[in-house]
Amino acid sequence: MKLLRKYSYSLLALLLLLPFIGVSQNIETKDSLNLKLINAAREIMTAAGDCALTTLDEEGRPRVRAMSPFLPEDDLTVWFGTNPKSRKVEQIKNDSRVTLFYLDSDASGYVMIHGIAQIIDDPKEEEKYWKNEWESFYPNRPVDYLLIKVTPLWLEVISYTRGVFGDPATWQPPKVIFDIKQ
Repeated sequence: MKLLRKYSYSLLALLLLLPFIGVSQNIETKDSLNLKLINAAREIMTAAGDCALTTLDEEGRPRVRAMSPFLPEDDLTVWFGTNPKSRKVEQIKNDSRVTLFYLDSDASGYVMIHGIAQIIDDPKEEEKYWKNEWESFYPNRPVDYLLIKVTPLWLEVISYTRGVFGDPATWQPPKVIFDIKQ
């Protein structure tokens, strides 16, 4: 009887833990897929060089412009340098939601990042995120230059050369949702 009770408790514990074991495996699979998608996105972003930055104007209309970003950080945060008097700065101050679009250099895919932009006016960061070829654009750099930092909320990526495809029926691209710590 004691033996039966012992096995009953073990069986009950196993049955109670079984759903969590399955969830852990799903999370690992999801993390593995997310890692593949993030790596593909980083490769595309690095090779593309330039990207499109979309902001929203005061009437909620999208405004798109070509930008020369710095290489993405490990968490895919993207930095840009800009003129503080540009329209995009005011647009970001009014509505921080932005979209970045990178086209794969061989046109076999793309990355679209939806994120939150911040205007950063910090001399240490401005020194870190600077390109010498910009000297002529910012002759009075301490006054004429500031940064835009885009923190990704989620991304979509397609890359035929990297084996990342959209849904065959809906064409919906794979998506990674970032866990943003405030």
